[in-house]
Amino acid sequence: MFANGLMTGQKILVTGGGTGLGRSMAEAFMALGAHVVIWGRRGAVLDEAAAEMRAATGGSCDAMAVDIRNGGAIDEAMQAVFDAAPLTGLVNNAAGNFISPTEDLSPNAFNAIAGIVAAGTFNTTVAAGKRWIEGGHKGSILSIVTTWVWAGGPFTVPSAMSKAGVAAMTTSLAQEWGPKGIRANAIAPGPFPTKGAWERLMPAPLAAKTGSVGGSDDIPLRRVGEHSELANLAVFLMAPGCEYLTGAVIPIDGGQWLANGGNFHALSALDRDDWGMIKGAIQATNAKDREGRTA
Repeated sequence: MFANGLMTGQKILVTGGGTGLGRSMAEAFMALGAHVVIWGRRGAVLDEAAAEMRAATGGSCDAMAVDIRNGGAIDEAMQAVFDAAPLTGLVNNAAGNFISPTEDLSPNAFNAIAGIVAAGTFNTTVAAGKRWIEGGHKGSILSIVTTWVWAGGPFTVPSAMSKAGVAAMTTSLAQEWGPKGIRANAIAPGPFPTKGAWERLMPAPLAAKTGSVGGSDDIPLRRVGEHSELANLAVFLMAPGCEYLTGAVIPIDGGQWLANGGNFHALSALDRDDWGMIKGAIQATNAKDREGRTA
């Protein structure tokens, strides 16, 4: 779809860039000539991903273990990135989410999501933005939100609140920082299955019980998204030649949110026993992830 070398000379930071959609976007940028920096909490996972992406694309990638829940760590790492060379783009992709009846959530459960999605995204964006402004550099911000920013997110309220805030940040900064040469846009993906995150949102017992929820039957195009399709949109928004587009929040979900809201409203039919089963499945997934990190 894109000319070879389209992103030569670009330097893009992707948070959560070692796995899932973040990795897919990072690899697409690298394949087109960009130098990419990936952040995440797990250094070993980042190092492995960076090596594999370098081998696959012949491109360049730096991996930095950064917990974006820590504002001080963000600023220190961002300074190191800019000391090497200023960024041209930032992709706010790091996130967290799980499904639960809202009345069962504790303050800690809310903060576990909001600390990454709302506070982490804001602090990372400001850390890059203030350096662009101080240095007189142009920049492009791309944030990954969800279609819940329009339709709401039952059973994912902390994420829905946080992602709606990120969408509001996007449209706000497009206006405030536009005169400084900084663009801000967002992508709102529908179902793009990823290991781990998908299992927390759609554990096997839930998929079996609810049938089409989160699957393809409720999507007008009758399929889930492919990572390359989202990566293509991300490349378009971040590449030279798209400088007049700012303040947009673009859905890429096969028409799902138009048809039915693109959320988990159908889970209202579940009872407490069902939620107990789902909680157990999610805990098992989390335990398996922890074992993998310590292996």
